[in-house]
Amino acid sequence: MTSMTASPLLPPAGVVMIGLGAMGVPMALRLIGAGYTVFGIDPAEPGRAALEAAGGTALASSAALDPGLIAAVITMLPTGAIVRAALLEGEGLARRLRPGTLVIDMSSSRPADTVALEQALAPLGLPLVDAPVSGGVKRAVDGSLAIMAGGPADRIELARPLLAAMGKTIIPTGPIGSGHAMKALNNYVSAAGLVAACEALLVGRTFGLEPETIVDVLNVSTGRNNSTEVKLKPFVISETFASGFGMALMAKDIGIAAELAQELGFMLPQMPQVAELWAQAVSALGKQSDHTEIYRYLAPAKVGL
Repeated sequence: MTSMTASPLLPPAGVVMIGLGAMGVPMALRLIGAGYTVFGIDPAEPGRAALEAAGGTALASSAALDPGLIAAVITMLPTGAIVRAALLEGEGLARRLRPGTLVIDMSSSRPADTVALEQALAPLGLPLVDAPVSGGVKRAVDGSLAIMAGGPADRIELARPLLAAMGKTIIPTGPIGSGHAMKALNNYVSAAGLVAACEALLVGRTFGLEPETIVDVLNVSTGRNNSTEVKLKPFVISETFASGFGMALMAKDIGIAAELAQELGFMLPQMPQVAELWAQAVSALGKQSDHTEIYRYLAPAKVGL
């Protein structure tokens, strides 16, 4: 495993990005821009094409990857179970990596799964950092993501140059799994704020207030939150519903937060209700819907609609 004397991973070190989706591609491009040698793995052709166009090397699987070229592996995948499968199932990329290769899980995963993943990687000599992000596609593109980093201090320092290429703020959160716990809690607060903002918008519009006026007042008052600032006008009032973050992913993260609270013995009044609301919205609108479409799910709640 790493020690406090390990050197930070600087360019042109070889980095693998597993997952070239809406977030993985711009994050990989930021690494390329910082001078890293980037290998991307994704079965879907569009993500591979985008990486290749930017100067990276794209592969459909890890089978052809030369582990001798790799200093770090970053995963940006939908769930912790998929992360574990990508690293350990079948041929298992992790089993071919050199001891000391850093693994950074930037997905949104269950904290318990992250702890279990570290236990599986430790016998292989592979240090793990969980470093989920907040900020969405826009901030992935401009490299201003907020990154929550869980793991020992020496591992985080080893990863810091990589993380700094993708994010503006890097906050160590504690032991392994704490980054993923913090991400789930953040998204719970974000989702609850969006629901409150959409409810206010629905009621205000029905009363006769102009939608833009509602948002303008909220943004100079105590009701201001991330949703009122960056989501209501461009995605909800416009009815484009194109924030780039899926409703199913938001529901998953809120569910992780509610599950964590239950595991810790809390019987909270609102968290499980918010988790259930978002799960129902996914069921009603479909897994491919944007998370700002929660407004569409709430709208029929008006009596008579």
